[in-house]
Amino acid sequence: MDNESKKQEMIEKMKQRKKEGKVVRRIVGIVTLVVLLLVGIVGVSGYFYVKSALQPIDPESTTEIPVEIPMGSGISSISTILEEQGVIKNARIFKYYTKFKNESSFQAGNYTMSQAMTFDEIIESLKTGKVYREPIFTVTVPEGLTLVQISEIIGKNTEFTAEQFMEKIVDPQFIDKMVGEFPDLFTDEIKDGSIRYALEGYLFPATYPFYEKNPSLEEIITTMIAQTNTMVVEYKPLLEEKQMTVHDLLTFASLLEEEATAQTDRETIASVFYNRLEIDMPLQTDPTVLYALGSHKDRVLYEDLEVDNPYNTYVIQGLPPGPIANAGKISIDAALSPTDTEYLYFLADAEGNNHFAKTYDEHLQNIDKFLR
Repeated sequence: MDNESKKQEMIEKMKQRKKEGKVVRRIVGIVTLVVLLLVGIVGVSGYFYVKSALQPIDPESTTEIPVEIPMGSGISSISTILEEQGVIKNARIFKYYTKFKNESSFQAGNYTMSQAMTFDEIIESLKTGKVYREPIFTVTVPEGLTLVQISEIIGKNTEFTAEQFMEKIVDPQFIDKMVGEFPDLFTDEIKDGSIRYALEGYLFPATYPFYEKNPSLEEIITTMIAQTNTMVVEYKPLLEEKQMTVHDLLTFASLLEEEATAQTDRETIASVFYNRLEIDMPLQTDPTVLYALGSHKDRVLYEDLEVDNPYNTYVIQGLPPGPIANAGKISIDAALSPTDTEYLYFLADAEGNNHFAKTYDEHLQNIDKFLR
């Protein structure tokens, strides 16, 4: 074979190697791209799975799930229990999350959880031994408010209007339902024909957390009534001892809530009211006049004191037919534990300080001294 032929053969072999090299590089490139795509898909899928597993399974769920955490349970076993009970999606992710947050010292016990709970809420529950949830929204009802005033709060903080609230609160069927659900709280006294609103004074002042985005109006009202029921249960023995009904207690406490300006004054004002009741003397408290008039006034006039209304304690004897507002715990306690005094009169000066007197002459002196 001459030199020219050999040279040509070498050129052909080089071309063949280049062609094979291109094919190999193309195959390697395709394989690499496929691998990268697979890694990317797995990575993205894994990311979204982890992200999903970190969220509540069903944020809208209200179903209660009983969960028992045995003594000596570690985070691995706790995570497995939570996954098996359907509270969380993935035990391993919950376990790693708690380690990342450096959380520990979980308490054994029986819990009632739900699929709406976040990891942080579950962790807080396990740390404190109590079920903890972050509310979607809260409604705060201060002390000393009437149902009409509470309706305005509901109108501002929920999807319901004040008018819808009032319609529900006076609905006879709803009232009967509440009487049936809370037999220790309600008596036939609330159906007295002279009472303006049967449920006045029965919605306890507090901040209420709600874990649903749109709870029903019935649920909102029932929650507030249930809190009153919880509060008065502890007073049952004392009420029986004093031969006092829950309705009497809430009515009496509502007067203190509207009259008092300080905690200590409530107990002393309570003594004034009890002293008057004992000698059949009218209570003569201005807030009942305002409630009878159905409107707020900065100053009660003499002509207002003569309004013919069952709530006007200037013209009736004893307590009004029902509460005139919602009373807080301090006023309820004062109604049951008044100070021991001989006072029959009191007044508040321009700064809101109360001044007490045993006789009418002393009371007149206080009027000259503090009001004129």
